[in-house]
Amino acid sequence: MSFFKNTREPVGLGGKLMVAMMNIGHRALADWGLSFMRPAKDASMLDCGCGGGANIKKLLALCPQGTVKGIDYAAVSVEKSKKVNEAAISEGRCMVMRGSVADMLFASAQFDLVTAFETVYFWPDLPQSFAEVRRVLRPGGTFLICNECGGENPKDERWTEKIDGMTIYRDGQLREALEQAGFRNVEVHKNGKDWLCVLAKK
Repeated sequence: MSFFKNTREPVGLGGKLMVAMMNIGHRALADWGLSFMRPAKDASMLDCGCGGGANIKKLLALCPQGTVKGIDYAAVSVEKSKKVNEAAISEGRCMVMRGSVADMLFASAQFDLVTAFETVYFWPDLPQSFAEVRRVLRPGGTFLICNECGGENPKDERWTEKIDGMTIYRDGQLREALEQAGFRNVEVHKNGKDWLCVLAKK
């Protein structure tokens, strides 16, 4: 398997290396995306496709009285996320589980904020996955999508050539899918690096 395929589903030693690299490499993107958020200090949050767990840690710090759950379909990612957030898990503020965003086990209307950093590229059945995110959000809750590839840079195509099953969405495509899933007040932010941040309300 190509090393870069570990971005989609990390496995084995290569997967462990990839999630460690993601924790470092995606730091600036996560900081930029979270700069558009002002969640309550006691917010209940979910990070979908939690990877190596660094963004779970950021969310826990952002909301010191809040709780964060993480979900990822890769066992390597779940293991790393648990290790990175071991203290918060032992305090009862964090839980990480393996599963698909298209069919989550969480109760409806449970979260104030759901985040997805560098992961919607790989989600199966985007409309169904967005509908699931909306289901688990509380009324008025926010869904935050943050991608380094916004579909407007020709260089983005090199990633879809290297990684089977990767789809890069433009902001209009994400907006349309979100609105079809019932989201409202869709906001789009871009920067000079062609990064894309999309926020939507339930």
